Amino acid sequence: MLYSHDMRLKNQNEELQLRRRSRLPDWASLLLRIVIALLLVGIALAGHWLDREGLRDNFDGHISFIDLLYFTMITVTTVGYGDIVPVTNSARLFDTFVVTPIRLFVWLIFLGTAYDFLLRRTWQRWRMKVIQRQLTGHVVIAGYGTSGTEALRELQRRGCDPANIVVIDRDERALAHAEQCGAVVLDGDATRDKTLEIARVAQATTLMVSAGRDDTTILIVLTARRLSEHVRISAVIRSDDNEPLARQAGADVVINPASFAGLLLAGSTNGPHVAEYLTDLAAAHGRVALRERDATPEDVGRPLSGLTTGLGVRMFRAGVCIGFDQRESESVQLGDRIVEIVRGTAQI
Repeated sequence: MLYSHDMRLKNQNEELQLRRRSRLPDWASLLLRIVIALLLVGIALAGHWLDREGLRDNFDGHISFIDLLYFTMITVTTVGYGDIVPVTNSARLFDTFVVTPIRLFVWLIFLGTAYDFLLRRTWQRWRMKVIQRQLTGHVVIAGYGTSGTEALRELQRRGCDPANIVVIDRDERALAHAEQCGAVVLDGDATRDKTLEIARVAQATTLMVSAGRDDTTILIVLTARRLSEHVRISAVIRSDDNEPLARQAGADVVINPASFAGLLLAGSTNGPHVAEYLTDLAAAHGRVALRERDATPEDVGRPLSGLTTGLGVRMFRAGVCIGFDQRESESVQLGDRIVEIVRGTAQI
């Protein structure tokens, strides 16, 4: 659906980045190629100088250093003009087995440089624009650690097209795994405006943040909320003290893995099936699942506990949470946001 399902970007220059990041900056890579080309030409020049007696100048019969430099450059870059020619066997063998391979290598360096710095980058800029135009209503995952990996898998289980998921991380192995799953991948720092703009967070429906550090997670949330007031932001926070900060930064949902695990452990003390049921509710592949949706005309007037699509347990009206046991839940209205328990994908 998306072009090649990959978007590897270089944040600083807003350019697509190679699959494996180069250890050299662009100017150093270009300089290195020039040095290699000059070194190859120098090898050919030294060989011609040592065997200059095997060459003949058809113009004046004398071989000077300038003649050798001219002959070397012409021979390396073309096949020569015939004004200076090798006449001895050693000179011809040198041109055959040394100069000709050098000529090929030099041309490969020139062509590779032209492709790398001109054609490839022009192509990649165009491809990036194509991918970005197709990114709308997508999900962005900032941080592809354990939580991000499981989030991607669960989204796929729920039927989300991986081509509509953008994964942001700096770890090459993590990005390679996400790419194999079919997701769009972005090599960048999610705390930067440019990174989130390239991922089109303003056009996304959901941003999931799991950076591994609470301070980084909160900074990503702040950056994203400043870029978009409408994107739904879920953040993984590991310290209880930082949960209010994450909400103040703009996170709609704050998840504490340790607290959730504690809830499951504590729930298991009340019976062997409580933790299993809670896990089913959170996953798409269980016997039951939680679903959140807007109220439809068919729901209007019905009690929250009497919906035909599932078992309504909670709804939100004008930002106020209403439980199934409250009087307001006796009649659903348009504009309500409903949380209901529905049948899961696992067979009963």
